[in-house]
Amino acid sequence: MEQGRKHLFIPDFQVTPDTPLDHLDWIGQFIVDKQPDVVVHAGDFNDLESLSSYDRGKLKAEGKRYKADMEAGKVANDILWRSLNQYNANQVKNHKKQYTPEKHLTLGNHEYRIMRVTEDDPSMEGYMGYQDLGYEEAGWTVHDFLDVVEIDGLCYSHFFANPMSGRPWGGHSMDTRLKNIGYSFVQGHQQICLIGTRALTNGAVLRGLVCGACYLHDEDYRGKQGNSEWRGVFLLHEVRNGNYSLCEVSLDYLCLKYEGMPVWRYMEKNYKRIFESSLWMQKQKRMSTH
Repeated sequence: MEQGRKHLFIPDFQVTPDTPLDHLDWIGQFIVDKQPDVVVHAGDFNDLESLSSYDRGKLKAEGKRYKADMEAGKVANDILWRSLNQYNANQVKNHKKQYTPEKHLTLGNHEYRIMRVTEDDPSMEGYMGYQDLGYEEAGWTVHDFLDVVEIDGLCYSHFFANPMSGRPWGGHSMDTRLKNIGYSFVQGHQQICLIGTRALTNGAVLRGLVCGACYLHDEDYRGKQGNSEWRGVFLLHEVRNGNYSLCEVSLDYLCLKYEGMPVWRYMEKNYKRIFESSLWMQKQKRMSTH
């Protein structure tokens, strides 16, 4: 396509049985409104907290929590795609064309916890696996952890690793990352919003995008000075040969659009306990009232 296609990139959700999922409904409505050709999720859709401190011999005791984690992810997918399913049902009813975007999900390190369990305890093989997540049932094309998926010249993965260490590139400017990685890329994993370009002498442009936060809760492990990062999704227009025009779409914008109020006020009204304990929400309120 001469002008390129439109992608929607969704960073990490980190869904647990206790986290609010309202923003998934907003994103689902936004997908129907904008109808991107491609939807890509960064991975870490599920947090899988039941496996975060797995030790041999403890899995049976965690069985109920594991099932609850799986169920939470399936509920989240139902909410995310509810608007699209309703839209397509109406299209069929009115004899109109359905909207069916490509849907790609690059598994993250949190989903990979399932594989670590079976590697540590081979007796669990066959009792648990990626199929428990229900991602393919929800319509995603699922890509293995750290596979690089190229779509319209743009490479997606949960993160991009230093080949010498296997660990994510980090602590570098975007220009340094682009030089090291060598191609246009989009990743999740890190709770930052880092965006950059690098123009080459042959006229090509390399684009880099790092964002791993798209949730309404705080991550406790990040402490009192964390949880200040930008959170939302990204529309990438005219994606072609790894280049694109970028539109940042914050959770605050989505809440205003679909709930008629800023995200902090929505959380204060509907999730008072989470609002009061959330450093991110307090900062959102402070920024909007000063």
